[in-house]
Amino acid sequence: MFSGTLLSLSEMMDPIVQGRSLREGAITMEMPVLADNGLLVPVKVVVDSPMSEQDHVTHVYLLSQRNPVTRMAVFHMGPWSGRAELSTRLRLAGSQKVVALARLSDGSFRWRQADVIVTESACVDGS
Repeated sequence: MFSGTLLSLSEMMDPIVQGRSLREGAITMEMPVLADNGLLVPVKVVVDSPMSEQDHVTHVYLLSQRNPVTRMAVFHMGPWSGRAELSTRLRLAGSQKVVALARLSDGSFRWRQADVIVTESACVDGS
């Protein structure tokens, strides 16, 4: 996808979810509403999970609505993680929705989105 194309939520999530149970919520996502520079946009994701052997988060995906690569990051987790929490920095190709998608041990998914306005894009396609 080109950086100018805005994907719908289903276009972003369906290739990963593949028809499994999907619900919004059970995720806290901290991200600035306004980012002066898209090169290093901080994000913190916390998934509400007991992280027990029977009930835990297995993956957290960070998805971009506009970047040339939709799946920006995938984090593998398990009961050994202790908490389903992560912090990182993202490169963003302009203003867009960023989605945190968590896969649970029962195969279901939870998601949360954040809108971010980027004043200076980080991913320029050179055209």
